[in-house]
Amino acid sequence: MQAKYFKDSDTLLINFSNRQVAETYDLNENVLVEVDARGNVVSMTFEHAKQQTDVTNFSYQFASV
Repeated sequence: MQAKYFKDSDTLLINFSNRQVAETYDLNENVLVEVDARGNVVSMTFEHAKQQTDVTNFSYQFASV
C-alpha cells in the first residue's frame, strides 16, 4: 500500500496494489475508485482532500492477520 498527497492540487492518492486497472468509478464528484478485472480495489483518489479527510493527520497501521 502506498499513499501520496499532492499539496499543489490537494489530492490524496492511495494505491492498494499494483494490479492493472480495468475500470474507474466515481463515488461522488471528488472520489474515484479504480478496480481490477475481478472487481478488487486497486486505488482511491480523493480530490479536495482537506475538505473530505484529515489529510494533515493521516496515519497507517499494519495489523497482521
